[in-house]
Amino acid sequence: MLTLSKTNQIVVGIALTALVVMTRGHHFASINALPSASLAVFFLAGLYLRPAWVFAALLALCAGLDFASITFAGTSSFCVTPAYGFLLPAYGTLWLAGRWFAQRYSFSWKALPALGGSVLVASVLSELFSSGGFYFFGGRYADPTIAEFGNRLVKYFPHQIENLAFWLGIALVVHVAFTLIQTNHSAKA
Repeated sequence: MLTLSKTNQIVVGIALTALVVMTRGHHFASINALPSASLAVFFLAGLYLRPAWVFAALLALCAGLDFASITFAGTSSFCVTPAYGFLLPAYGTLWLAGRWFAQRYSFSWKALPALGGSVLVASVLSELFSSGGFYFFGGRYADPTIAEFGNRLVKYFPHQIENLAFWLGIALVVHVAFTLIQTNHSAKA
């Protein structure tokens, strides 16, 4: 099981918050090349941060950034529809997958199938909630069909997976580095 000290959870929480602020819809420009980290942040928050209120705080942060971006930065409000609420189960799926994996965590190669499986299942469900909610309930498409939704999944889901894999890959490298440093430090003590 993965358990961090309160101090480490605070550091991780600050880092994840900063990542959302820097990448969510490119609200604060000049970092336009970075993909959105929102999906990965919810998985990582579920993995590393124990307080359940963190999930609500991250949702509020994302909604607040979206509101500020639309209200003050001139970002299009096209995606803000009655289906915006589907982000709750979309992000919740990733959060719960992170918590599920935290219970099965071990610092070994044997943990990789559980990690990969939890990320894959959660990302598919998350995409179905967010994109499906927007497509079928957002009011932007006159006659939504399952066939057209399938075409949209094929078109847009790979990009979401790329973003998720990018940030989780970085997180994995950082996690391994810190764990090895900590293990080496403990061995010398």
